[in-house]
Amino acid sequence: MERQSMVRKSAEYHPTVWGDYFIRNYSCLPIEEEKEYMIKRVEELKDGVRNLFEETHDGLQIMILVDSIQLLGLDYHFDKEITAALRLIYEADVENYGLYEVSLRFRLLRQHGYTSSPDVFNKFKDDKGRFLSALNGDAKGLLGLYNAAYLGTHEETILDEAISFTKCQLESLLGELEQPLASEVSLSLETPLCRRIRRLLARKYIPIYQENVMRNDTLLELAKLDFNLLQSLHKEEVKKISMWEPQAVDQLPEYLKDFYLKLLKTCKDFEDELEAHEKYRIPYLQEAIKVLSRSYFHEAKWGAEGYVPSLEEHLRVSLKSTGYPTVTCASFVGLGEDATKEAFEWVASFPKILKSCTIITRLMDDITSHELEQERDHVASTVESYMKEYGTNAKVAREKLQVMVEQGWKDLNKECLGTTPVARSLIEIILNLSRAMEDIYKYEDTYTNSNTRMKDNVSLILVESFPI
Repeated sequence: MERQSMVRKSAEYHPTVWGDYFIRNYSCLPIEEEKEYMIKRVEELKDGVRNLFEETHDGLQIMILVDSIQLLGLDYHFDKEITAALRLIYEADVENYGLYEVSLRFRLLRQHGYTSSPDVFNKFKDDKGRFLSALNGDAKGLLGLYNAAYLGTHEETILDEAISFTKCQLESLLGELEQPLASEVSLSLETPLCRRIRRLLARKYIPIYQENVMRNDTLLELAKLDFNLLQSLHKEEVKKISMWEPQAVDQLPEYLKDFYLKLLKTCKDFEDELEAHEKYRIPYLQEAIKVLSRSYFHEAKWGAEGYVPSLEEHLRVSLKSTGYPTVTCASFVGLGEDATKEAFEWVASFPKILKSCTIITRLMDDITSHELEQERDHVASTVESYMKEYGTNAKVAREKLQVMVEQGWKDLNKECLGTTPVARSLIEIILNLSRAMEDIYKYEDTYTNSNTRMKDNVSLILVESFPI
């Protein structure tokens, strides 16, 4: 029986802004001798940083050291040292700490799962429950409190109040600040530190740190070299991804043939890379891909029928169609001993932290892109579902969904506190996927229109190296 011709809807995406750039510019990678020197120098500098940990005894200086290492993207080199430092930070007497010190301590502890109480900020309020007016000109302290407050969970009202208070104060002070503090404040007001993609944050923070008269030059040199080495690795990986050869599979529609074969080949490549005792991971990935495919099919059916589901019904399907449950599982496949069989069972169960991540993803995507999508006869988004269910207009629907995004972040923060059900390295993957949404969808749909800040960010990560 002859197949009927199928007219597929076009999203009318613009052509790639990169073309074959990463294939043609493969020669831009550092030569072997230069790379060997960089690797050797990095090891020397890492020894120097370990010495800094041993030599630093002052509580504030230890906190500044840990914070700088994290913001510069170097913390994965110093897990052992940071773990030991956090114990000291947690046990420190904070009685005489000012706003900057209390805020920095709170943020560092919360970022690493310590259940630090927000009550530590009560001493910065007056007897009427308002933040002290004496804080208004303390830009450094206000910035610290602003970034700390975004790690809040539900019912931590003082942190919600802190965000409103500090944001207003910092915006009014911004024009008066000198560099590099002005750049730090601008960076955080755009997106708070805990919601930033770690690698992109490092790329943007290194130039700010370089302007700081109190910088540590060992850290600065290490950050630049480490970034350049990782960038060269990422370039190699992008080149390999870009060079898949097209093939065909007769059983599938024309538009799916290449994709399906590449998908099978990718799974096979993954399996070949794994040790014998790790190969059980591949069926988990394959099942995750099936779940994703079923959610796509479900949405396609809604679109074809012109069906607008309730918000709850929509999310039952569209949280999976974000692709993040599948991407999370795929990320676990290549990890070491942290990715146990129990970890794969856990991620397959769609745990609350992953659900929170997908809520943030789905709603931020829909809030920003639903108008453009409806112009091209797209399936109803959560915005349309909310409008129909509650009888509101698009503006109100977006505002209500944005509240749900913030609730999602609070759920995410809460799930990261205390002992986690899987290794923290696996939790960090889910956090990073959530953070990516802040850059992709916060202000505009840079996924669809990638010839915008998306192109600039890709350039920062994959093209622009630091001069050494």
